[in-house]
Parts: sequence; structure tokens; C-alpha cells
Amino acid sequence: MKNTIVALATPLGRSGIGVIRLSGAGSLEIVRKLVHDEKFSPKPRFAALKKIYDLETSEILDETIITYFQASNSFTGEDVIEISCHGSPVILRQIIDFCLKLDARMADAGEFSLRALANGRMNLSQAEAIRDLIDAQSIASARQSVRQLRGELSNQLQPLKDDLLDIIVVLESTLEFVEDDLPDFQMEIIKEKLLKIADQTGKMASTFQAGKLLREGIKVALVGRPNVGKSSLFNALLGHERAIVTEIAGTTRDQLHERFTINNIPISLIDTAGLRETSDTVESIGVERSKRAMADADLIVVLLDGSENLTVEDKEIFAQIEDLPHLIAVNKNDLGQSKIELNGNSNVLHISAKTGEGLEELQKAIIEPFSLQEIDDTGFLISDARHNDLLLRAKSEIETSLHLIDEKMSEEIILIGLHNALRYLGQITGETTTEDMLTRIFSTFCIGK
Repeated sequence: MKNTIVALATPLGRSGIGVIRLSGAGSLEIVRKLVHDEKFSPKPRFAALKKIYDLETSEILDETIITYFQASNSFTGEDVIEISCHGSPVILRQIIDFCLKLDARMADAGEFSLRALANGRMNLSQAEAIRDLIDAQSIASARQSVRQLRGELSNQLQPLKDDLLDIIVVLESTLEFVEDDLPDFQMEIIKEKLLKIADQTGKMASTFQAGKLLREGIKVALVGRPNVGKSSLFNALLGHERAIVTEIAGTTRDQLHERFTINNIPISLIDTAGLRETSDTVESIGVERSKRAMADADLIVVLLDGSENLTVEDKEIFAQIEDLPHLIAVNKNDLGQSKIELNGNSNVLHISAKTGEGLEELQKAIIEPFSLQEIDDTGFLISDARHNDLLLRAKSEIETSLHLIDEKMSEEIILIGLHNALRYLGQITGETTTEDMLTRIFSTFCIGK
């Protein structure tokens, strides 16, 4: 009973339905007490309509749908029960409190997935795919997560691990049972196999840039002096009124962050305070934050007012962003011919945040510098920095062993790098991952997953 965990599996807040999940040997016994039916024996994978009672007053708390997933055939590999009730925070809290009184305990972040991993229901990369699927910000990112959840990454890694293990077995056997070194022709065969493994590992890692782009997106900062139309452009790109727009200079005093997508690439858009010298304490703090946002952004969109000539403040902004990735958008095309000419600068677009003129071209220009690889649904992409790091480490260890083979080093020395490479590949799927590392990974999951 002490090993039974409980958590809310749906987001906090009011909703039509809320789902509470229990996992562990005591799950069914706890639910029997909640429904006041010691003989309650739900058919696995079938929904049962049951009333849940207040443990203290025996009054009906809610009418719920209870679904039972029997051990070994459930998500976690243990007895799992999901209680679907009305999504009132009060009701959900009471039911969870009653479960805790009946000797369940609150689940830690990601503990349901961790138990699924421990019970062989999935490997580590598949568990991480669940987290990524929940956090997906675009259809393409969600599809990549589903592919990883279905085991595509594991399936690509397994032949590499098998081939590497075969080579290790040959070298270990030579070390143990053969007095002489392996003949040159056999070492050449091993070299060819290792080169192939290193090449395939490197190709997988090379997809990380595109995978990271789908998963994390691009951080774009809108900067410019006050009243050039940054907040209007911010709203126009988002497609709704998010920022306050007035003719008063300095209206935006702090950063606004919103997310949207362009061609399946997530964009984190930041509307910054107007850059200018000011004696206003609050506005000056906003200006400093704007400068930090410029330094952190993947791309800066500098906005100019096309109805006016370049000002000293505009030129100061140019000096600040000169060595940073940037685009220049000349706004207010709806007011007539632009008074600004920037000859020799190819990153200039003329737009109107008010009418929408030029916004499609601006969106294309925002993602163009990052489209270094063709992003489509035909190839599986490495999107997790941990996976990419381990693949690169494995490749490096194999290349070190290849170098040692060329130097005619002993099998014992060559094997060190190969064992390390095999361990790194195993850490991706959790076969050789330490408990501390697992705890750190699953702490990034939501509580009910």
C-alpha cells in the first residue's frame, strides 16, 4: 500500500472532466474504499460508473467513471486505476486527499513514466518522447515525438550497439584465449566496421540542429526606439491584440513573450521596451532588459519608422546589433513612400504592421537563416541535447579506438574506447544510465506523467 502513488493527470483548473491516476499494488483496494464496495472488481480496460463517497461523512462526493488497467498490461506495468470525475478543483483535491489518507502517496514528477521504465514497459528514450510530445509546440515536433515514442530511435541504435558488441566480443576473446595478436587482415575488417558505426552515429547526431529547431524553435526579439510600431508588429505576427498600442512613447516598459509557429517552426517572440535614454526609473529598467533580450535572441528584428528620417537613436541601435544576427524592418508603409534608404543592406524589408503588407515576407525572412537542413516528415531527427551529446561522445570514443588500431596498440587499450562508446549508446535508451541521471531526467516531467 505504501508503494501506491496518486496524482492529477489533467491540468490544474476547472474543466468538464478531471482525471486522477493511481498506480501500485494498493490501487484497487483504495478505490474499493472510495466507492464503499469491498467487492468492486472492475473488468480490465472497461469503464465502470461508480459513486465516490466522502470518507468522513459517507455522503456522495461525485459520480465518476473508473477504468482499471491490470498489472503487466498497464502503462506502468503495475495495477493502474484512472478516476474520471467532474473537473472541479475542490472535488479533485478531495479525492486525492482521500487516496492519501488510504496510504497512497503523491507521485513525484515523472514517476509514472519512471515506473514504466523500471517495469520494462518502455525504454528511456521512449519515456522522454512522452514528455516531448506533451511539450510539443508544432505538428512536426509532435510527429517526431510520436516516432520516438514508437521506438524509432531505439530501432536505429540497436544495430549499432549489436555491431559494436560483436567487435568487442572478438577483441575480448583474443585477449583471453589467443596468445598472438589478431592478424592484420582481421584488424582491417574490424576497422571497416568501426568506421561504418562511427559514420552512422555521426549522421544521426548531424540531424540535431534541425531537430532542436523543431523542438525549441527560434527566439526573436523586436527592438527599436519608442513609437516605431513594435507592439503593433507583435500583435500582427501573433494575429491577436496581445500588446497595448498607443501613440504615447514608452508604452511598453517590460518584455512581452508569446509563442507562435512559422512553417512548423516554433517562434518565441519578444516585444521589448523602446531603446532610448530616459530618466524614468521603470522605463530605464525596461530598456536594460531589452538590451539583455537582444544578446540572448537567436534573431533580432530592428524596426524603423519609415515615415521619418533615421534618428540618432536608430543609428545607436544599428551600432549595438551590428555583430548580431538581425533583420531590418521599415514599418508604416501605409503612410506613403519611405523616407529611409539603407543602401547596401540586403536584410531590409518594408512592411506595414497596420495593414499586414510585407508580413508574409518578414515571416519567411525570420526562418530562412535557420533552414540549413530540409525539415520534413521523411527522416527521424535527434531533438534532445542529451541524446546528441551521447552520440557525439560515442563517435569520439570509436574514433579514438580507430586511431589506436593504426598505432598497433594492444586489444586491451583499444577496448577501453569501445566499451565507453557502448555505454554512451546504452545511456540513450537507459540500459546503462545511473540512478542519479534518471532522477534528473524524470524531474523534468509533469507530476501526473
